[in-house]
Amino acid sequence: MRIIAGLLRSRSLQAPPGLNTRPTSDRLRETLFNVLAPRIEGARFLDLYAGSGAVGLEALSRDAARVEFVEKAPAALRVLRSNLERLGVTAGFRIHAAAVGAFLRRATAAQKTEQYEVLFLDPPYDAAAEYATTLNLLGGAAAGLLAAGAVVIAEHRRNERLEERYGSLERTRLLEQGDAALSFYASHPPQ
Repeated sequence: MRIIAGLLRSRSLQAPPGLNTRPTSDRLRETLFNVLAPRIEGARFLDLYAGSGAVGLEALSRDAARVEFVEKAPAALRVLRSNLERLGVTAGFRIHAAAVGAFLRRATAAQKTEQYEVLFLDPPYDAAAEYATTLNLLGGAAAGLLAAGAVVIAEHRRNERLEERYGSLERTRLLEQGDAALSFYASHPPQ
């Protein structure tokens, strides 16, 4: 695993041991960031279920203004912190050692709600219920975290179909690559 482009290009990344964390492949990350290229520079990026941090680190490498990593697994958090240290990344990020649902609820309840232009989620494949829970929160109670024109991207198994709509989130694009897929959502209030 490596950083694809930007300031940290070609630098290698570690992944947590075992099968509980499934890092986004280099090829799929390259496809994702080719689509996101016009949005990344200066963006506030929320990396939910961050794992090794590969997606958020790619965003930082490509000049995202800030990345918030949300991860609860201790092994993944150790690898994420190690990757940041090995790459010499000391600013422009924050790590939230929390469950995604708890983080979204807490962030929504905060007096000054941070808003994000790009939100990426990649729950463990064996936690399929997390997709609906998280996307429903982002399309409902936590919609205030989405900046105007924000995009929400969910990485999932190709054969696992996500809904076309979760509250105010509506799928605008589906990219399939190998066994994985990326569903892109934008906020459109229900009619």
